[in-house]
Amino acid sequence: MHTLLGHTALSDRLQHTASLIGNTPLLPIRRAFVKKGVSLYAKLEWQQLGQSVKARPAFHIIKGAIERGELGPGRRLLDATSGNTGIAYASICAALGIELTICIPENASQERKSLLKALGAELVFTSPFEGTDGAQAEAKALAASQPGRYYYADQYNNSDNWRAHYLSTAEEIFAQTGGQITHFVAGLGTTGTFVGTGRRLLELKPDITLVSLQPETALHGLEGWKDLQTAKVPGIYDPALAHAQKEVATMEAYGQLVHFARTEGILLSPSAAANLAGAIQLARELEEGTIVTIFPDDASKYGEVIDQLFSSIN
Repeated sequence: MHTLLGHTALSDRLQHTASLIGNTPLLPIRRAFVKKGVSLYAKLEWQQLGQSVKARPAFHIIKGAIERGELGPGRRLLDATSGNTGIAYASICAALGIELTICIPENASQERKSLLKALGAELVFTSPFEGTDGAQAEAKALAASQPGRYYYADQYNNSDNWRAHYLSTAEEIFAQTGGQITHFVAGLGTTGTFVGTGRRLLELKPDITLVSLQPETALHGLEGWKDLQTAKVPGIYDPALAHAQKEVATMEAYGQLVHFARTEGILLSPSAAANLAGAIQLARELEEGTIVTIFPDDASKYGEVIDQLFSSIN
């Protein structure tokens, strides 16, 4: 069992962990899509602790809770997740000596469940038919039943979620493009990436265009994405922020996943491929511009999906 470290040691570990979060590379996409006058880039978010974009909000949520005295000795971190945030929480909590309980849909990929267990997280499985909405309901009920035991992070309604991207992701993108970015494109899940990055980029470059992406249908295969027409809308979402919205079909994303692997040599996750598909939709409409999107993670947690996809085309 982990025990929370003393204040000084915990501060030292927080500082060390912070050095492992963010500062991810910006990849120029040169072969998967080519159009004169249009440049397309993607942030490789798996190149940080926890191996996904969720490392940023997970760290800021934990750090904020510790600094406010809401997470301390005798309390466990509790949240609902479809997988990536949970893995980020588990990686960070293991480094800090904090106990963790994750509510997760039973049909999350086996790779994710195995990683969470290996990192020491306690898993509470919820209905596969209710998705992350059901996991959120279970986490809320657990927190209410034992308020002294749990700090309920509530990533879908926690402002530290979007602030993480406001403070880091947007600043990195602006610097890495030399301020030349004209369009930012990202899918909606907790919506923290789009809201936080978009808000700060608008301040840095008021004429930027922000494009949000959603799945084409409520029944989709893009883990982590939400159809906000039918799912519970996160409390941190700002519907007035996007200048435009595009829809991405699951099979369109899978097609881009295969194409990207065979042109750029990188195996993406389905959600990263969906972001790519949405960015390419936009790029085809432009005569010129510099588009940046997010690759939340790679394919390492999606073995079954990748095996099935490539088996079906070989």
